[in-house]
Amino acid sequence: MRQQQKRQGRLTELLLRSDGAISVLVVLLGFLCGTILVAVVGRNPLNMYKAILQSLTGYNIDRGIWNIRYVGEWLNLSVPYIFCGLAMAFAARTGLFNIGGEGQYIMGLTMAQVIALLGPQVPVVHWILAMAGALLMGAIWGGIVGFLKARYEVSEVVATIMLNYVALYLSRIITMAIPGTNTYKTVNFPETASLRADFLSTLTNGSTLNLGIFLVIVSVVLYWFLMERTNLGFGLRATGFNKDAARYGGIPVVTSVVISMAVAGAFAGMGGGVVALGSFRHGRVISGMDNYGFTGIAVALVGNNTAVGTLLAGLLFGLLAAAQPLMQSKQIPKEITFIIQGLIVVFIAVRTGIRLFLQWRVKRAAEKAAVSEQLEGKKEGEND
Repeated sequence: MRQQQKRQGRLTELLLRSDGAISVLVVLLGFLCGTILVAVVGRNPLNMYKAILQSLTGYNIDRGIWNIRYVGEWLNLSVPYIFCGLAMAFAARTGLFNIGGEGQYIMGLTMAQVIALLGPQVPVVHWILAMAGALLMGAIWGGIVGFLKARYEVSEVVATIMLNYVALYLSRIITMAIPGTNTYKTVNFPETASLRADFLSTLTNGSTLNLGIFLVIVSVVLYWFLMERTNLGFGLRATGFNKDAARYGGIPVVTSVVISMAVAGAFAGMGGGVVALGSFRHGRVISGMDNYGFTGIAVALVGNNTAVGTLLAGLLFGLLAAAQPLMQSKQIPKEITFIIQGLIVVFIAVRTGIRLFLQWRVKRAAEKAAVSEQLEGKKEGEND
C-alpha cells in the first residue's frame, strides 16, 4: 500500500513539475475519449489503432503486409503542421498570440507557386528561389502584424485574423493572373521547381515525401538554437515574460516584437512553400483555408512552444491525418480524428485546472498525514 502511494506521489510530482508530462497525459486522455466514442457508435476501437499503427510503421496487421509508403505519407503530412506549429510557438515565446499562421502559410504558398511558374528553370536553383520567396513573403506578412503591434499597439489577434482573409483572396487574385490558370489550378510546375526527389520516392515506395522533411528538421534545430542559445532568443524570451522589465534591462522591446512575428511568419511561409512544391505538381487557386495554420496553434500548445515538443506534436497531428483514410476503410468515421484533436486542445487548455487539482490532492494528502501523525503521537502518549 505504501509503495503504491509512493508511486502515485512520484507521478503527481512529475505532472506538477513537467509540462511535457502534462502534454503526454492530455494526449492519452484525448485518445481515451476517442476510443470511447468509437465504441459508442458501434465500431471496433481496435480498428482505429490498427490504422494508426499502419501509418506509423507501414505494417498492415490484418493482411500481414508491410509498405513503407504509409510512413512516407505520414511524414509528408506532418511537415506543414510542424512548420505552422513553430510559427505559433516562436511568437508565443515573446508573449504574442499568432493566429495568423494560416495567412502567412497562404502567402508563402502563393509566392512559391508564382516563382515556380515564372522563375528561372535552373535545377536546384529554381526550388531554392521559390522556397526563399515563400520564406520572405511569410516573414513580411508576419512582420506587418509585429510592426502594428509594436508601433501602434494594435492587437495581434485582430490583425492576424483580418490578414488571414486578405491573404486568402489576394492569393486567388495573384494566382488567377498567371497565364494558363483556370478556376481551379495553374499549369503544371517545371520539374526544376519540384521538391520531390527520386531517392526519397524510391526509399518510401512512391510516397509524396520530399525535401521538405529536411527543411523542417533544419528549421526545428534553428528554432532551438535561436531561442535557447543566442542573445536574440534571450531578448525575445525576456520580452515574453515581462515587457516592462525587458525594456528596463535595455532590451529593444519594439524590435523584439517585430522580429518575433517576422520569424514566425517565415516558418509558416516555409510550410506553405513545402506544400505547394512538394505535395502538388501544379499551383492551386485555393477557395478556402487549408487550416494548417489554425491546427498549428494546437500543435504549439501541445508541444509547450518548445522546438522538440512542437516537432513531436506535429508528428502526432500528421499521424492522425495520415490514418484518417485508413480508418474510413475500416468503417471508423473520419471525424473521429478531428474529435481527438479537439479534445487534446481542450485538455491542454484546462491543464492549469489539472495542476490545481493535483496540488489540492497533494495538500489534502499532506493534511491527512499530519492528522495521522498527531493521532499516533496521542496514542503513544496515552500508552506512556
